[in-house]
Amino acid sequence: MNMVTFTLTSTLALSMILTLLNFWLAQMNPDSEKLSPYECGFDPLGSARLPFSIRFFLVAILFLLFDLEIALLLPLPWATQLKHPTTTLIWTSAIVLLLTLGLIYEWMQGGLEWAE
Repeated sequence: MNMVTFTLTSTLALSMILTLLNFWLAQMNPDSEKLSPYECGFDPLGSARLPFSIRFFLVAILFLLFDLEIALLLPLPWATQLKHPTTTLIWTSAIVLLLTLGLIYEWMQGGLEWAE
């Protein structure tokens, strides 16, 4: 118990000291160069607050969704060594079927088309 208390106390103290050092030693003198938007060394041509297309967010969300699917399917080869592998295979098939139906629905609604 003493070792856990010592570890937690030292971790908390170290993080507090490092945070205070960061606030104390950080140089906070913004100038016009630091506050201007960066565009490859050129002067800004327009506003940096342009509207962003929601389709980029859709692609990012779809990527994360199918990336998570791969993470869920990764332990599947080890699941065949379980006592009842059919249960795992049924759940895996349900997940893949649900994601496939969602992808088909998104495709049919035109959510994956870039040009309208």
